[in-house]
Amino acid sequence: MFKTAEEDIELWDMQKESYHTEALLSSTCARRTYDYILVAQKLDDDMDLKAQRQRAFLQQLEKKNVTITRITHDDKVFFGLCAPSEMFEDYKYLLKVSDSCNWSGDVRGNISQATRIRIVNFVLNETFINTGENLRELLMKNVFETIFCLHEKKKQKELKTKWARWSGLFTNQPINDIKCYFGEKVALYYLWLGWYTKLLVPASVLGVVVFLCGLAFFNTSPLIQEVCESNVIMCPRCDNRCTVWELSDTCTYAKISHLFDNEGTVAFAMFMAIWATLFLELWKRTKARHVSKWKVYDWCEEEEELILEIVNDQNCKPQQFRHSYLRSTLVLILVTLMLMLIIGLAHALVVFRVVAAPLLSEGNWQFIKDHANTVAVMLGAVLHYFTIQIMTRVNRWVSLKLCNIEKTNSFAATERSFTVKMFTFQFFTLFSSLFYVAFFLGRINGHPGNYVRIAGWRLEECHPSGCLTDLFIQMAVIMLLKQTLNNISEFSVPWLKRCFSRKTAKKLQRKCGYCYRKACRDEKGYFEQCDICKLRDWMRNYHLSDTDAFSLFNEFLEMVIQFSFTTIFVAAFPLAPLLALINNIFEIRLDAIKMVKLERRLVPRKTNDIGVWTKVLEAVGVLAVIANGLVIGVSSDFIPRLVYRYQYGPCATGLAHNHCMQGYINNTLTVASVTLPAVRKDFSTRQMVTSSGLNVTQCSYRDYRSDEDYSLTYQFWLVMAVRFAFVIIFEHVVVVCKFVAAWFVPNNPIHVKNDRLHDKMDRLKEELREKKRSKSTEV
Repeated sequence: MFKTAEEDIELWDMQKESYHTEALLSSTCARRTYDYILVAQKLDDDMDLKAQRQRAFLQQLEKKNVTITRITHDDKVFFGLCAPSEMFEDYKYLLKVSDSCNWSGDVRGNISQATRIRIVNFVLNETFINTGENLRELLMKNVFETIFCLHEKKKQKELKTKWARWSGLFTNQPINDIKCYFGEKVALYYLWLGWYTKLLVPASVLGVVVFLCGLAFFNTSPLIQEVCESNVIMCPRCDNRCTVWELSDTCTYAKISHLFDNEGTVAFAMFMAIWATLFLELWKRTKARHVSKWKVYDWCEEEEELILEIVNDQNCKPQQFRHSYLRSTLVLILVTLMLMLIIGLAHALVVFRVVAAPLLSEGNWQFIKDHANTVAVMLGAVLHYFTIQIMTRVNRWVSLKLCNIEKTNSFAATERSFTVKMFTFQFFTLFSSLFYVAFFLGRINGHPGNYVRIAGWRLEECHPSGCLTDLFIQMAVIMLLKQTLNNISEFSVPWLKRCFSRKTAKKLQRKCGYCYRKACRDEKGYFEQCDICKLRDWMRNYHLSDTDAFSLFNEFLEMVIQFSFTTIFVAAFPLAPLLALINNIFEIRLDAIKMVKLERRLVPRKTNDIGVWTKVLEAVGVLAVIANGLVIGVSSDFIPRLVYRYQYGPCATGLAHNHCMQGYINNTLTVASVTLPAVRKDFSTRQMVTSSGLNVTQCSYRDYRSDEDYSLTYQFWLVMAVRFAFVIIFEHVVVVCKFVAAWFVPNNPIHVKNDRLHDKMDRLKEELREKKRSKSTEV
C-alpha cells in the first residue's frame, strides 16, 4: 500500500501541547555509530523559511547533546545523529524501577543498537521547534526529505545468509537473530507466520483428501449421471434474450460442483473450526516460551512509552486518558456509514452480475453463451478484486481519521484502535460479496410468474446442482489474484528501485583505506570513518525503499485476511488451506528478503504479543464456526440430499435395488407451464424454442413448489426445518469442542511458569544482596 507522511503523522497522533524546552544533557557520543540519519535538500539561502526550521530543529537536538555530523552530497545534505550515553543510562534505570518492564534484558548489560534506534526514534518524533512543529510535520512541509536508521552490515549479512534467501524456503527461521536485529514485534510476526504455516500442513492434507474423495466418485455419482443423461428442459435464465436449455448441457458444471459439495466437506468444516482453536491455543504456548526467554513476558508498551517520555524530557506530563460520549457516538455513526457504503458496493457487484449474465448470453462466442452465468461470476470476482485494491486505500484513510477523532493517549492505544477499524472495513470489503453468494444467491430470485427484479433485470439463479460452485469460483479468483499480484507488487517495486539506484551509488564505489588502519583506532577499538565511507553507507540505506509505522501492519493484515479466507468459507473451498500453505512458504522468504535487502531498517519495537491481532483471530475463529455451519446447512445441498435419501428417495420408499439418491435432481425441480398468464408474461414465444428448433410449452426450474398454484410444498418446509436444526446442532457441537480444546491446551507451558518463578526469585535475591552491599559500603 502506498502511504503518505500525513497518514503516518495521524497514526502517531502526538499532541503539540506536550512541547517543552528540554534540559541540556551533558555528554557526547561515546560509541562511534550513528543512530539515525536525517536527509534534507541543500538550501543556499540561509534566510529561507525551510532553512530556519532546519536549524531550529537541529538546535533542539543539540540541546539534548545529540552529536550531529553534516555531509553534503550533490543537492542533498545528510545529518548523522548520535545520541548521548546518558540517555540510555536513564532508560536502563527507569526500566529497572518500572512495574512491568523491570526484568527486561535491556536492564543489564550494554544497550543494543536496536534499543538505541527505538529510543532515538521516539526522541526525534517528540522534539518540537519554537513554532510547535515536530519532525513529522516538518517532513510534511519538506523541511526534511526523509529520516531512517542504518542497517548494520555484519548482522545484515548474517541474516542474508541464514534467512533472507530463496534457497532457505524449507529451513527454520533464526527467530532470536531476527529479534536482536528488528526487535520483538517483527520477530513475533515471523514466529506467528511460521507457526501458522506449519499448522496449515495437516489442514492442507485433509483438504486435498476431501477434494480427492469428490474426484474419486466423479464418474460414478448418480447425481452427476442424472444431470448428464437428463432430457429435462430448463426455463430461460434471463428475459428476452435467453431461451430454454437442456439440463444435460451443464454436465461439466455438475461434475465440478460435486468436487466441492459432497459429504466430506461437513467433516472438513468441523475439523477446520477445531483447527482454528487449536492453532490459537498452541500459538499462545509458542509465544509464551519465546517471550519468557526474551525477558519480556510482563512487558507493557504503554509503560515503556512513559519511560521514553521521561528520557526525552524530565519535566514532561503524562497524556491522560480521555473519553467523550460525543466523540464515541460520532465514531460509531461514521463507522456505520462506512460499512453501509461497503455493503452498497457489494450490491453494485450483484447488479453487475445480473446485467452481465444476459448480455454475455447473446454474445458471438458460443462458449461464453453456454456458460454466461459462470463467466459473469468470474468477471464479478475480478471486479471485486479491483474494488478491494481501491477500497483498501479508502479504508485506511477513514480509519486514520476516526483514530484522530478518538484522541487516544498513546501510540499503542492508537495502533490497537486503528487495527480494529481497518480490519473491520477490510473484512466487509472482502466478504460482503461472498456472503451474498453464499447465503442469498438463488434464494431471493423468485419463480416464473413472479421473478424478483432490480431495475427490470432478473436476479441470478443457482444451477440445479447447487450454489456452492459459485462461491468456490468467487473465493478462488480473489485468493489467487490477491495473493499472487500482491506478492509480485510487494517484491518488484523495491527490487526495481534498488536496481535503478545502483547507478547513482557507483560514484561512491571507491574505498578509503585510511578508515581501516589500526593507527586510526582508539583505545576502545573504535574507528572513525572518513566522510566518503560514511556517505557510501548512508547512500546505500537512503536508496532503499522507505518503511514506516504501516510496514509491519500491512503484513499482519494480509495474513489475517488470508486466515479468514482459509477458515470462514472453507466448506466451499477445501483447497484454500493448500493455497495458503504454498503462498506462505514463499511469503516468509519474500518478506525476509524485502526487509533485509530491499527496504530501510524498520524501527525495532519491543513487545510481548502480536497485540490486538490475537483478539481478531479469535473473533474470526468464532465467525468461522457460524459461517461454515450456514454454508453446509443453507448454501450446500447436503441437507436436501439427506432429506431426500431418508424421506423421499428409493431407499425410503422400499426400492432397494436402486441407488438411494436416484431421482434427486428431478425431485428438486418444479415445472412451469406457459399456459398460465403469469408465466406467459415472463417468457415470450421466442424464448420457448430449444436449440434444436423444438417449441415447448413448459420448462423446469429449481424450487420446491406445486405445479398447479406454485405454492411452497411440504418438502420445502421440511428441508428448511432440517437446515435450521443442523445449523444449531453443528454450531453448538463445534463450539463445545472449541471450548474443550481451549481448556485442554493451557496457554502457558509448565516449564515457562517455573522459569518465571525462578527468575523472579533470583531477581529479588539479587536486589536484597545489592541492598546489603550498599549498607556495608556506607559503614
